Amino acid sequence: MDLGLTGRTAVVCASTRGLGHACAVELARAGCRVVVNGRDPANVERVADEIATETGAETIPVAADLDERDGQDRLLAAVEQVDVLVNNNGGPPFRDFREIDHDALMAGVTANMATPIRLVQGVVDGMVERRFGRIVNITSGSVKSPIPGLDLSSGARAGLTGFLAGVARSVAHANVTINFLLPGPFDTDRLRTSQAAGARTQGLSVEEVEERARARIPARRFGEPAEFGAACAFLCSAQAGFITGQSLLMDGGAFPGVL
Repeated sequence: MDLGLTGRTAVVCASTRGLGHACAVELARAGCRVVVNGRDPANVERVADEIATETGAETIPVAADLDERDGQDRLLAAVEQVDVLVNNNGGPPFRDFREIDHDALMAGVTANMATPIRLVQGVVDGMVERRFGRIVNITSGSVKSPIPGLDLSSGARAGLTGFLAGVARSVAHANVTINFLLPGPFDTDRLRTSQAAGARTQGLSVEEVEERARARIPARRFGEPAEFGAACAFLCSAQAGFITGQSLLMDGGAFPGVL
């Protein structure tokens, strides 16, 4: 399917690895010029070059800490216009909610709510004027099914979802959509790190922890980043203009609800 994205410019936050990287690759394959972002300049340059080589797309590396206002400004200033914005940021580590002090609370809310809102503010009016825009926010399956120990991540991302729900309806008339992708367990470095930590805590092997996790998923496997990237690319496509304000849960059927 031609997604109608050829010649569009996409900004993908935190796109040097994991799910952000998968989204950047699929948008590049769809014909977008892609702004690749991360904090380490050498790594950002390397990944941008790899994506360009793999897809033939133009890539623009921008090393910036998006939790800083200067980093946000430099990211958005890297291109003359933004047609597609993929908001993405790492979540706070597992931690009992009693251990979250004020600084940690503010850092979590900044990274997973305030920063993406600020980036949306920076691009949405231009999208409305041009009568095309796609904004995808990568949140978490924990927004629908909270996970103990990820309370700060769940709360901040749920806050982002609620904040942008009304915004999505206010710009839909201009062919600007705002949606949310909620990943469950995907085969990424973050998942492997958390499973290794769980193995140490439980006194089990990593293989045992992985097998137990797979058994809890109806699909009996972890998600592949490429399929997450493909879903992101579709939500950004010309064909997805009638989908807005929605949260797409990708968890292999693990969440037992019907809505």
